[in-house]
Amino acid sequence: MKTIQPRKQHKMLHEAPSHVRSKLFSAPLSSTLKDTHRVSSIPIRTGDTVRIMRGDKKGVEGKVTKVDRSKYRLFVEGITREKVDGTAIQVPIHPSKVMITNLNLDDKRRRESLKVEAPKEAEKPAEAPVKERKKRRPRKAASEKAKAPQKRKPKSEKENEGEAQTG
Repeated sequence: MKTIQPRKQHKMLHEAPSHVRSKLFSAPLSSTLKDTHRVSSIPIRTGDTVRIMRGDKKGVEGKVTKVDRSKYRLFVEGITREKVDGTAIQVPIHPSKVMITNLNLDDKRRRESLKVEAPKEAEKPAEAPVKERKKRRPRKAASEKAKAPQKRKPKSEKENEGEAQTG
């Protein structure tokens, strides 16, 4: 994001197209998934298992049943509340308040994006030879600067008068 103005940030968030909203649905991975996939966060999809990190339902794990991109909320299996008339409804949760504990890798494209291969030792490029830098001359001390002759010589008064008459 290129602006720090809250007005413009709010506008960008709520007018974002669907492909941008999907990236904003990113959540951090658990430490075991971070080690295996070498990625710190990834967008949430239905079928992922998440652990709720904030709120009344903190610590509860469940499978994501629905992702609502228009309202920036996701719904987790087993997280419900009871309405006044007695019917149970799912509680919407913001993706920043959860941590992914298990990934749904049914999608081929998602599987390939998480595949990280370690670089082979034989394919590593040879290191370029290090160029030697020229050595700097040490700075002169203040006492040496005073003794050194000045490069510019002030013009004599006669030369200044001659220039004034011709110019």
